[in-house]
Amino acid sequence: MKKLILGALGIWFVMSLSRTGPLGQIEELPHAFEAGWQGTRVCELLYETESVRVARCTFPPGVGHEIHFHRPHFGLTLSTATMTITDAEGTVVNEIREGTTWSTDAITFHEAVNNGTTTASYIIVEPIPVPNLKSETRNTRGNLKFEVSGQGERHL
Repeated sequence: MKKLILGALGIWFVMSLSRTGPLGQIEELPHAFEAGWQGTRVCELLYETESVRVARCTFPPGVGHEIHFHRPHFGLTLSTATMTITDAEGTVVNEIREGTTWSTDAITFHEAVNNGTTTASYIIVEPIPVPNLKSETRNTRGNLKFEVSGQGERHL
């Protein structure tokens, strides 16, 4: 009976990560740059243009990052720290080494907590999606050609 209750609680927790029902739906989650920990922001926007955003996220020991989502991005670890990360697949504890990089081209969501003794710090670089981008192909000159919904064809 105890295993059944613990299993049900585990399923409820993983389902609650999405806040909207089935795993993977993130409409109600905050973006990583806006999410915080216990009411305090942990990420500082360093740079933003129409095509890219860059932020630094800092987590002293005991501080985390509430459940949030990331668009496709690149990350760089600025300091070594031990982080507990929970996502739809479960919970892992990682020692993240200074200089470690990662990237994803998918939308992801998770919660993270610094359960170590040193401050964790990351740089996150996130391209901003192009609105209404329908498709992209190469034209005969090898230039990038794409169509924007309602605006016709464009060439680069």
